[in-house]
Amino acid sequence: MIPGAEDYDIDIEIRDADVERALSVMPEDVSAAPELSYCRNVFLPLTTACRYTCTYCTYYDPPGQAELLSREEIRETCRRGADAGCTEALFTFGDDPDDRYTEIHDQLAEWGHDSIHEYLRAACEIALDEGLLPHANPGDQTREQMAHVADLNASMGVMLETTTEVQAHGGPRSKTPGQRLNTLRVAGELGVPFTTGILVGIGEDWDHRAESLLAIRELHERYGHIQEVIVQPVVENERWTDGSPDLATMRRVTAMARAVLPEAVSVQVPPNLAPARDLTDCGIDDLGGVSPVTVDHINPEYEWPALQELTAVADTADVPLRERLPVYERFVDDGWLSDPIEAAIEADDEAGERFRAILERGENPVSA
Repeated sequence: MIPGAEDYDIDIEIRDADVERALSVMPEDVSAAPELSYCRNVFLPLTTACRYTCTYCTYYDPPGQAELLSREEIRETCRRGADAGCTEALFTFGDDPDDRYTEIHDQLAEWGHDSIHEYLRAACEIALDEGLLPHANPGDQTREQMAHVADLNASMGVMLETTTEVQAHGGPRSKTPGQRLNTLRVAGELGVPFTTGILVGIGEDWDHRAESLLAIRELHERYGHIQEVIVQPVVENERWTDGSPDLATMRRVTAMARAVLPEAVSVQVPPNLAPARDLTDCGIDDLGGVSPVTVDHINPEYEWPALQELTAVADTADVPLRERLPVYERFVDDGWLSDPIEAAIEADDEAGERFRAILERGENPVSA
């Protein structure tokens, strides 16, 4: 039983035979993708407050130190991103700030917002106004919270990380796999194109990695909403000194992800954290969001690669590199998007023309 699944009435059955099949997959059992994609974004950490204190995470700040990004900062960053050719406004914040973060709650109230999700909605409106498509990754969400912001997001996401309890999540406010899976299920029920992923090397074993991928697959088979799954290694930082998974581990788990997941679901590795050049033959087809404007606020010690570096990864694999939107084309074509997002993509203004041009390039990938 997945920890916390009963608390959220998560009905997922992981069969031993499926786990065994997943564990048998090796890199030589999968094929390299015919192309690689990426998305240009701006990274907007709405707040660094988080109810959790995961031991590998440098994103959160303790009460008294956490801050909120102002409307002016959001607009300026979005404007710079749009000028640099970005298409995605990536909004992140730690899972709902708990009662310890009195200053954050007071600031939200002063700005006229009852909750961080109320503020997220306002931030998404700013992004759309500046010509970017919002993609929010605000951690665990209830159905009410996600429904409040979903119509102003081209896609959303949360990392499942793992389906087992690990010491790295330890503490009185630890996240639970059941709650994470509930967020994935809510996204499916609401019809939200969704990104998720696993975090490799935080104390899980191989059975847990297989189980996590199979749980994601089962939810996608029910709702069809998972657009990509990130295979992300934990990395050394000021709070995590227990090492990172080696190349052999990353190659095997990436190949396992490709074999377990449906073909329509992309397998992504973040090129600033994972050895992307050494994983192209393991089935990855996406290099994620990279920013020419902002740093990776979750992993600030690991710079985003320049576009030339992504091109070099594609060159090494001898495949084309193409730019994509933060929502995958099949969701655009199949009518998943809300009216505001659809209008943004199809608008006759300059931003809309940029979005359409990227979609057209996706149909005819440019050689890397």
